Amino acid sequence: MFYINKISLVQFKNYTQETFSFGHRIVGITGRNGAGKTNLLDAIYYLCFTRSYFTSNESQNVRYQTNGFRLEGYLERNQQAEKIICTVKEGKKEISLNDDKYDRFSRHIGQFPAVMIAPDDAEIILGGSEERRKWLDSLLSQLYPDYLDHLIIYQKILLQRNTLLKNMAATGQNQDSLLDVFDLQLVMHGVPVYETRKAFLQTFIPKVQELYDYISGTHEVVNIQYQCTLQEEDYAIQLNNARYRDMQLQRTSTGIHRDDLSFLLNDHLMKTSASQGQRKSFLFALKLAQYDVIRQNKKFPPLLLLDDVFEKLDQERVTRLIALVASENYGQVFITDTHADRLRQAFSGIGQALQLIEVDRHAEMQSSKDTKE
Repeated sequence: MFYINKISLVQFKNYTQETFSFGHRIVGITGRNGAGKTNLLDAIYYLCFTRSYFTSNESQNVRYQTNGFRLEGYLERNQQAEKIICTVKEGKKEISLNDDKYDRFSRHIGQFPAVMIAPDDAEIILGGSEERRKWLDSLLSQLYPDYLDHLIIYQKILLQRNTLLKNMAATGQNQDSLLDVFDLQLVMHGVPVYETRKAFLQTFIPKVQELYDYISGTHEVVNIQYQCTLQEEDYAIQLNNARYRDMQLQRTSTGIHRDDLSFLLNDHLMKTSASQGQRKSFLFALKLAQYDVIRQNKKFPPLLLLDDVFEKLDQERVTRLIALVASENYGQVFITDTHADRLRQAFSGIGQALQLIEVDRHAEMQSSKDTKE
């Protein structure tokens, strides 16, 4: 099993200094909007992924008028005590596991798996292709360390190739031999990423369908279509054929960095044809299917972080969701809501013990500290 027992936050977002202990499998986090419920969830997520779920800009994770933050988590994984420390100070980030610092943060990914479901997830459906690739890459990186390695190297080579194309346009110098080297490396690392994405989605779609039927309470056919130029032609040939165009555009126009996913409902694009309720049901099915495959891969359940789900689903869907996450197949669950009574009622109905943490009280304590300072 995998549990987080305690987390300490120092200067992380709206927290000055606070420690939270978790004694139950299901933890409810309540408080007013803006009190720090989501920030506490994000701190837990940060321990698992070495980054925020909501922003790639570290300065946005630092409390106002301070120069850094520190997160310290005490966890239990397969009956082994673990300690994770994440610090950012004056732009420098350090991550350690059991007091051993990582030289590469990517080595931490997948060791402490977690799945977050948050209101902004609607962008996976409604946003651009980057949002969908980001979701898929986050999932596959937790399952396959080699996938993350290939992806990191591919993105590094892609940046170098694009920089070269810009320099060639600026100087007028031909650099075909160096482009040949970059193309070979893009193929070497891009093809494994493509093959992993393609194979994974073929087995993943039935899981999404099953969970969609359960959450929505009805059967509608959902599908995920993978769009990649590597399906059409050998990647090396594509890069060679696109070279002149790339030189004109000053960027690499073909490859896995342009992949996309089409989410379909009854053969229609979900982005434009599905109702809000259908999209919400699909998003929950997508994330809970993600949870299932991680659990099967790791042989233990990941953390499940649910942000503001009561505001996103109708009562019937909420009831089915709560019954599902409270089952024995799920591990530790953190769920936020503005109403403590609503959380108590939801879990008392299925006989599950619930720990409630009220962040309003902590926010008031911080306000008092700030006043004294």
